[in-house]
Amino acid sequence: MAGTDSVSDTVTSTTAVSPGRFSVQKVVFLLLIIAAFSGLWWQFGDNLSLESLAVREAAFREFQRTNPVLTYGVAFVIYVVATGLSLPGATVLSIAYGWFFRLSLDEYPWYVQFLPGLILVSFASTSGASLAFLMSRYLFRDAIAARFGERLARFNQELEREGAFYLFTMRLIPAFPFFVINAVMGLTPIRLVTFWWVSQIGMLPGTMLIVWTGSRFPDVDTLAKQGATGVLTWDIALAFILLGVFPLAVRKAMAKFKAMKDH
Repeated sequence: MAGTDSVSDTVTSTTAVSPGRFSVQKVVFLLLIIAAFSGLWWQFGDNLSLESLAVREAAFREFQRTNPVLTYGVAFVIYVVATGLSLPGATVLSIAYGWFFRLSLDEYPWYVQFLPGLILVSFASTSGASLAFLMSRYLFRDAIAARFGERLARFNQELEREGAFYLFTMRLIPAFPFFVINAVMGLTPIRLVTFWWVSQIGMLPGTMLIVWTGSRFPDVDTLAKQGATGVLTWDIALAFILLGVFPLAVRKAMAKFKAMKDH
């Protein structure tokens, strides 16, 4: 019993000290991050001013105009790799592509300017999803089955009941994270071709909205000249409202559709 009490005291004391140690570690880690960012800002701060960034943006846009195939190709590969490896930041990347690859604001109407970015992001996101699908099916089957076993069973049941429409619903209203859908679908009987075209169509409305939002942001030169007023415009405000309202509206519409279908 004495040995048991000793072990119990040791566990209790360790538990009591752990939160403090953990807090100290978090503080030290935060201080290191602040120090690193401060050092980078001191070293490269002048290069991060809006005026300096505007010069770089102009150079990038000129390079894109003179080397369109290379620029679009590199951007496509970056997006496919990021989504295929389930790296975070796909939404930010979509907004950035919508901003960078938009057509001239002076030559094209607002509803056309975002089309190059839309085409790029739409096909790149589906290609990345298909890559993740294939990796799940042929490389990481056991690990993913162990990690998402319950969801896999649910996906199989819904696919058996609704077919490809279930995947379409999840793409239109992502009830699960993007990478989970790709990974788990790789373990279902669904064919790659079906996965590809259903994902292409299902993700298109959300992709359109996100890329269009990016295309509404001003260039850095405008931001440098106008400040915050260059960003606070009606179309950007509308874009963010739509980003918030769209999932709710589609969810309600799909719920009504399923109710009608069941009856």
